[in-house]
Amino acid sequence: MEQYNEKVLEMFRNPKNMGEMKDADGVGKVGNPRCLLPTEKIHTNPELIQISKLDKTKKVLNHKGGYSQVEETSRRKYNGNITILKNQLGNVSLTPEHLVYAIKLPDKKQKYFRTKNKKKLIPAWYHAENLEKRDIILYPIPKKTEDVKFISFDIPKLKYDFKSKDLPNKIPINSEFLRLSGYFLAERHISERKCNNHISICFNINEKEYVKDTFQLVKKLFGIDAKIEEDVKKNTTKILIYSARLSRFFKRLFNKGAQNKELPDFMMFLPVEKQKDLIKGMWRGDGYVNLNRDGARVGYSTISPKLAYQLKLLLLRQKIVPSIYFEKEKIVRGIKHKESYIIHVGQRDSLKNLCDILGIKYTPKSYTSVTSWFDNNYLYTPITKTEQKKYSGLVYNLEIPGSHSFVSEAFTLHNCGDVMYVYIKVKDNKISDIKFQTLGCPAAIATSSMVTQLAMGKTLDEALKITNKDVADALGKLPPIKMHCSNLAADALKAAIADYRGKDE
Repeated sequence: MEQYNEKVLEMFRNPKNMGEMKDADGVGKVGNPRCLLPTEKIHTNPELIQISKLDKTKKVLNHKGGYSQVEETSRRKYNGNITILKNQLGNVSLTPEHLVYAIKLPDKKQKYFRTKNKKKLIPAWYHAENLEKRDIILYPIPKKTEDVKFISFDIPKLKYDFKSKDLPNKIPINSEFLRLSGYFLAERHISERKCNNHISICFNINEKEYVKDTFQLVKKLFGIDAKIEEDVKKNTTKILIYSARLSRFFKRLFNKGAQNKELPDFMMFLPVEKQKDLIKGMWRGDGYVNLNRDGARVGYSTISPKLAYQLKLLLLRQKIVPSIYFEKEKIVRGIKHKESYIIHVGQRDSLKNLCDILGIKYTPKSYTSVTSWFDNNYLYTPITKTEQKKYSGLVYNLEIPGSHSFVSEAFTLHNCGDVMYVYIKVKDNKISDIKFQTLGCPAAIATSSMVTQLAMGKTLDEALKITNKDVADALGKLPPIKMHCSNLAADALKAAIADYRGKDE
C-alpha cells in the first residue's frame, strides 16, 4: 500500500471545497478510466486475452507481480489520437492520457545514457503521450510460486484395451519429467488411430544425445521401451512411444495440435529452479543456439501464441530478457512455413543465464552496452519506438481493486480511473469560489482539495501558473507512484479556466 504522509491523509479525510457547483462560470474535467483498444492483450492467469473479451471471472497480472481479480470491465466510444508504444516484448495502443509504469529520462543529460545512472532514477506512472524512445518501462516478474511434487495419472483403460502397459498411479514433477515435457512440447505428434495410438517425438538425426535422453526418460518415468526410427532421407530420428493411455495423458496436459500447444497452469508457478529443466527440454526441441555469429544469439520458434507468451514469463523468472517477433506465413525454398512467434535472446547477461540452463559454455567475445536489466521485482527495458495515429471506435478498461493495475503483453498499465471536476466562479478576473468532485484514490482527492485552496482568490493568470509540483509540495510529499494525481488536479484547474474564457469570448 502507498505510504501517505499525515497532511495527505488529513486532506483526504477532511477535504476542503468538495461538492458540485451548479451555477459555475467554468467547469474543468480531466481523467478517463477507459483507455485501451479492444484488441490489446492482457496477461491473465496465465495467458494473454484480448481486453474486450475479459470478464469478472478472470484474474490479471498486476504491477507487483501478483494476480488480481477483475472487479469490472467498461467500454466507451472514442474519437481522437491513440499513442502506440513499442519495446522488445511487444507494443500497446492506448489513449494518450493512460498511465504507464516507467522511468522518464531527463532531457539532454549525457550521464543518463549510462545504465548505472538510469538505475538511480525513481519510477512513477506517466501519461503515455509523455513517454519517448529510450525511456525505461518496468515489467513485473510473476511472483506466484507453488511447488507440486506429484500429479495423478488418472487416465483409465478403455473397455477393450487389453494391451496397454500398466503405468504409475502418480507422476513425479521432477527434473526428468519436466525435461521430457519440454521435448514433447517442442517436437511431438500424437497419432489417434484406433489400432495405432502412439506418441512420436522427432529430432534431427545428429541430435543423438537428445534422442538417448528422451528414450531413457520414457523408460525411467513410465517403464516403457520406446522405439527409435531413423529416416536418413528426411534427416530425422523419431522416438515412438506406443501407449494409448500415455497419449491421452499428454494430450490433456499440453492440448492438441501444434497451434494450440500450451503449458498446464501448475507448471507456470513451479519454483524457478524446477522450471530450468522445462526450458532446457523446450529449447533442445524447437530452439537454436548460434554463439559464433557477430552478436551471439539463441532463439525459439513456435506457432502457438499461448506457448510463446508462457515461455516469455518463464524466461523473465530466470532473469532472461526475451525479444518477441511475429513472422507471417511464408515459403522458403519451396517449403511453406506457417505464421509463427520467434523469441530471441541476445543480451549478454541473459545469454549467459540461458546457456547455463542449457548446459552450454558461453564466453562473450564483446561487451556491448547493457540497455535492459533486472532487480528482484521487474525487468527494466527501454521504449524502442513511439507513434501517434487517429482512431475512432470503442476503447476498454478494467477496474482492479487493490493494485489498480494490469499488465499488457509489453507494458504495465494503471487503471486508477481518476476523474476530476473543478468548478470556478469568477469575479473581477479572480477566482471567487471553487469546488471539486473527484472519483479516485486518496491522492486524487487530496490533490483536488489542495489545488482549490491554492487557486482560491488568485487571478486567472496566477491560477494558471499553479503546477503539479506546487500541488505536491503543498501536500508535503506524494509517493512517486501517485505523482500523476497532482498532474490531474493542476490540469483540471486549467481546464476550468479555459472553459470560462471560452464562454467569455
